[in-house]
Amino acid sequence: MKAPTFEHFNEAWGARVVGAKARSGIDGFLGIVVAEVSPGRLVAEMEVTPQLMTFIGNMHGGCLSALCDHVLGTVMYPIMPPNHWAATTEFKINLLAPVTKGVCRATADVIAMTRRMAVVRIEVENEGRLVAAAQGTCTIVAPRAEGGQ
Repeated sequence: MKAPTFEHFNEAWGARVVGAKARSGIDGFLGIVVAEVSPGRLVAEMEVTPQLMTFIGNMHGGCLSALCDHVLGTVMYPIMPPNHWAATTEFKINLLAPVTKGVCRATADVIAMTRRMAVVRIEVENEGRLVAAAQGTCTIVAPRAEGGQ
């Protein structure tokens, strides 16, 4: 399968977010940090902490879902035209194995993109094994014209 090509790539955006830690939002709460950015690909990491564990000792699946949702949208920003934004329309996740320690590493790849939408595939690894696989759709929203509704 041939990888898609992208009309835009904002390298400065990627350089700005790699290694940055959010102070608020779900990415800040979960400690998600972007590790790599390239056209149509984003890799982010999240440390498994006691605050994210269930009473049975596994990280809650909602944390993996939030990680997938976050990278699903974030991968879009360097490849969209300026002032556009991405909204997750839907995604499906398969939770494949329990997570009990270490770091979860999510890799998001844009597999198809038009002016108005994109399909993104995500794989999450932990301790050398695949723990989640997801795929979703983002709606690409253009800036409103001045005076528009």
